[in-house]
Amino acid sequence: MRPARDATTDLRHAIDSLPVRTRGAMLDGIRAHPIVVGAYTDSDGGICPMLAAHRHGGRTTLLAFARAWDRYSGTGRVRRATRRELRTLEAHLEASLLADDDCDLAAAIADHDALRRRTVVAPEPDLRRTYPLLAARRLRPRR
Repeated sequence: MRPARDATTDLRHAIDSLPVRTRGAMLDGIRAHPIVVGAYTDSDGGICPMLAAHRHGGRTTLLAFARAWDRYSGTGRVRRATRRELRTLEAHLEASLLADDDCDLAAAIADHDALRRRTVVAPEPDLRRTYPLLAARRLRPRR
């Protein structure tokens, strides 16, 4: 038997189960449309995140995501998603997309080192030329 997980963890697992294209489309969709919880649409033009993804090119249906989203919101009725819920969904989508991004860390470090070797460090400016009052002022030696 599977151990019980919290609603946020279930939401993250459901997001990670979506195809990359759908996650990107959902991210675009939740930024462009009013999002609701508890239903597919509402009477005021709000839509669920899966419909938002569908409208932005992510043609996937995943019932596990809808259930996890409604469980995370903890609602039994249709309502607009709160800012906190939307920020959480957006953060999980971004993190999931970044985790799936093919990033070769060794290549990135090598590129960074090569850039550092090519970069010429500019000499520090002479402050006495930039600020004439510094040139006129005598600095007392410390005791």
